[in-house]
Amino acid sequence: MTDLIAMQPSDDIAEVRAWIRQKAQELGFADCGFLSVHHPLFAQQTQALKQWLNQGLNGTLDFLHENHELRANPHKLVEHAKTIISVRMDYLHTTPTPRCVEDNHRPNHAIIARYARGRDYHKTVRQQLKKLAIAIENELPNWQHLHIGADKPFVFRPFSDSAPIFERPIADAAGLGWTGKHTLLINRQAGSFFNLGELFISLDLAEKNQPHATKSHCGSCSACIDICPTGAIIAPHTLDAAACISYLTIEHKGSIDHKYRKAIGNRIFGCDDCQLICPWNRYAKISTVADYAPRHGLDDIWLLDVWQWSEAEFLTKTEGSPLRRTGYLHLLRNTAIALGNCQPTDRHALNTVLNALTQRLGDNEMLDEHILWAIEQLHALSVV
Repeated sequence: MTDLIAMQPSDDIAEVRAWIRQKAQELGFADCGFLSVHHPLFAQQTQALKQWLNQGLNGTLDFLHENHELRANPHKLVEHAKTIISVRMDYLHTTPTPRCVEDNHRPNHAIIARYARGRDYHKTVRQQLKKLAIAIENELPNWQHLHIGADKPFVFRPFSDSAPIFERPIADAAGLGWTGKHTLLINRQAGSFFNLGELFISLDLAEKNQPHATKSHCGSCSACIDICPTGAIIAPHTLDAAACISYLTIEHKGSIDHKYRKAIGNRIFGCDDCQLICPWNRYAKISTVADYAPRHGLDDIWLLDVWQWSEAEFLTKTEGSPLRRTGYLHLLRNTAIALGNCQPTDRHALNTVLNALTQRLGDNEMLDEHILWAIEQLHALSVV
């Protein structure tokens, strides 16, 4: 009987975690896990980040050199926080053909990464995490006997790719999946087409003796490494960010190196190739969250249509969208490269593209460089 009584608090805390997990799912999250803010992974990951930075693989992502103290000590990021609730939210609107990069079959279409075709996920994930926090706060009176901090002022703060936090390692250690060779999180039942988020809370809910990472199920597969158009995955679990198409089309400012332009193909914002080819994404799920539905036809839009956007149209069509991050000028830069890689069906179509490119010459020196490159590529085509 004594042993049973000793076990009861732990069982009750497990029920609290189960209640939170159920509430998270009601709010559109596919799953959630719990991790202590004092987990040893933070110090380990900080050292690994420094080693990666020392290799010069971060491109111009200079912010990664900052806030190492907060990354290593997340309890300092949110005062009084004890537990991180890690969540994932599926974002696919339609299921891709398994192990096939169908984006390459539409060379005259503008390819936008699937997570970016609807509302900005940062807003959606944080908004739903805030709702989860309020639901937890409302439940606190029922948990005050559990010695988890429910009798103290409740502190919370939601994040989604919005602070110096090791999101993917947290989700890995919290049991949401394992880190694939492409450095993204993979879930055995749902692949990798999901966004991550974190809710820091002042309740003490983390499980004891948590493993440092979820067991990998990649085996000897190297599909993601082999498919990468620019060879950015230079080794299993090691990404050269400066070569990654997602980095080049979103984060990189100024001119894009000639050596990457053909490989970029028709991708104007991000790249899904390493996920599309992953065998685990045959289990990818359709999102239950309306915010991820494509807006303004961004899942099926012609390159020339994007190219002809005015800045006012860009601002209208990307309101509340992740595409705002790259900016109008750089989206045009990306689209110019994609037009240089397009495949006009006949001479008339070719001339239409050439005329459209030529009409923007003189607007911006950096953009001109990419337009002239695109024109040169198109002149080399043999089109009847």
